Amino acid sequence: MASISSDEEHKPFMVLGKDVSKIPCFRNSYLYGILGGFVVGVGHFMFTSKTLKSTHVGFGSFIAISTIYWSVCRYSYHDTEDKMNELQNLIKGKKSGIE
Repeated sequence: MASISSDEEHKPFMVLGKDVSKIPCFRNSYLYGILGGFVVGVGHFMFTSKTLKSTHVGFGSFIAISTIYWSVCRYSYHDTEDKMNELQNLIKGKKSGIE
């Protein structure tokens, strides 16, 4: 029985020469943007019944939510990487006897 997710069967989704599955924060920001844009667009439509404007509001909120979530997530990712590098350097220094 084959597993659902296998590394051998992974087909990369390439955008501008990069595999987006390897980009940190891409998946979550894209999914939250889609969900948020859909909810805002449908909510706007329920209150106004204006189809074209609701589509514009939904797409605009998709762009805004994706960009904001991407920025916050990348900042947090970069901050965490910096802290991990500092800890690794500290551990290497203690192992070599340099303090």
